[in-house]
Amino acid sequence: MDSVAARDFWNSRYDRQDYLFGETPNAFLAGQIARLQPGMTALAVADGEGRNGVWLAEQGLTVTTTDIAPRAIEKALALAERRGVTLDAQLADLETWAWPQDAFDVVVAVFIQFAPPPQRDRLFERMKAAVKPGGLILLQGYRPEQIAYGTGGPGQVENLYTEALLRDAFADFDILHLKSHDSDVSEGAGHSGRSALIDLVARRS
Repeated sequence: MDSVAARDFWNSRYDRQDYLFGETPNAFLAGQIARLQPGMTALAVADGEGRNGVWLAEQGLTVTTTDIAPRAIEKALALAERRGVTLDAQLADLETWAWPQDAFDVVVAVFIQFAPPPQRDRLFERMKAAVKPGGLILLQGYRPEQIAYGTGGPGQVENLYTEALLRDAFADFDILHLKSHDSDVSEGAGHSGRSALIDLVARRS
């Protein structure tokens, strides 16, 4: 899917009164609160309608959130205003966006599995370069077993993650946590039900 098609696809999905993936943060991300401190800088990659970026801002972090869909950015800013926090919300095609380098204490990537393998490899490299030395990448995605559950995520098995894939992709980072699990997800209409998940916490040396 090219960038124009991707923008139009996600714009259409987000063009609704409610929030497609809900207004509360991803459970894995919320579970990492002990690793976060007020004053940290964070990047929320492809953050959609802003639920994760807004939550990070509520924890006192300075947050940049990105998405390719103008409707998503509009809704993220509206959610931030309702919650009384600020976001640097950037309309961004992640293939052409000028990624900051060595800029963030935390990079959050939750269900960014729109990316087929070649694009995924580029995204991971850009995420790693955006993290400050000593900073963290917090990532959650679906495993191939998710196809059978059908409760969210892409239908392309090659876009999904395995432990071996993530261990290899982040071999130059310190992997603090890598876990596969089947859990119940309740994130709006978009992600709902039993799901095959994988979690990663990796630190730049």
